[in-house]
Amino acid sequence: MDEIVNRVKESGLISMDLADFKPKVSIVELDISDQLWQGLVLKEKDFRAWVKSNDWASFEGKAVYVHCKVDAIIPTWAYMLVGSSLMPFASDFIVGSKLDLEKQLILNRIQSEPLEKYTDGRMIIKGCADVADPAFAMTELVKHLQPVAKSIMYGEPCSTVPVFKRK
Repeated sequence: MDEIVNRVKESGLISMDLADFKPKVSIVELDISDQLWQGLVLKEKDFRAWVKSNDWASFEGKAVYVHCKVDAIIPTWAYMLVGSSLMPFASDFIVGSKLDLEKQLILNRIQSEPLEKYTDGRMIIKGCADVADPAFAMTELVKHLQPVAKSIMYGEPCSTVPVFKRK
């Protein structure tokens, strides 16, 4: 009986799975609407008291998206105060939506990927991953890899769609 040969491995193709870039950190929400006076207005003195007394350590090691779920005008300094208080504890934070945060975490992960191991590589980006915004993740991965890759394809090794080929 002949030995089974893994032709994909021997081909030199480098397969990348989007799932590898999915955030592994706990993502939590911080809605500041509860700090509004009568659900409408942010009072500086009350807000500063809340910032001072809040248990910011509860966000230790978590990624936080900060927002206000009601339609109110929130001064920029309020988000700055919250961000300043999160800095020592949260692994990351953003003012925006959960999707905004997930995209930022994916982008950070992609940009931290060392390019040296992909120089002149023939890349295949697998597309079936449960990430927040696959089109965003794939295009950011292409932006990161294209300067060094020999070629980039989408799909599985048995059925790929060419995306880029260096001339």
